[in-house]
Amino acid sequence: MGILDALIGPVTGLLDKVIPDVDERNRIAFELSTLAEKQAQARAIAQIELNKADAKGNWFQSSWRPACAWVCVLGFAVNFLISPIAAAFNVVVPQADTGVMMPVLLGMLGLAGARSAERLKGVGK
Repeated sequence: MGILDALIGPVTGLLDKVIPDVDERNRIAFELSTLAEKQAQARAIAQIELNKADAKGNWFQSSWRPACAWVCVLGFAVNFLISPIAAAFNVVVPQADTGVMMPVLLGMLGLAGARSAERLKGVGK
């Protein structure tokens, strides 16, 4: 948008020399001055349409969060359920790295909390 703004001023100044009719000159100057805003609005509308199409998604796109949660749940199950039970039978089960899982899980739980708040307010689906 910076390039377009930089061009509008000099072009508007040239209108005085090229167009003798004051009303026509003012109309063209107005069109030029609002050109950057129209372009920004068109870009925003295109982004909104892209976001709408993205939100519809498919099964794979909409299921990434539950799949990620199940991976974290399985990791915790290995660490706190399967590994201690297996240790009683002298079987060593490798531990999952909770240092990597915790930020993912806590981030997802935070997002889930925000989603629940949206649903309580009636904003979510």
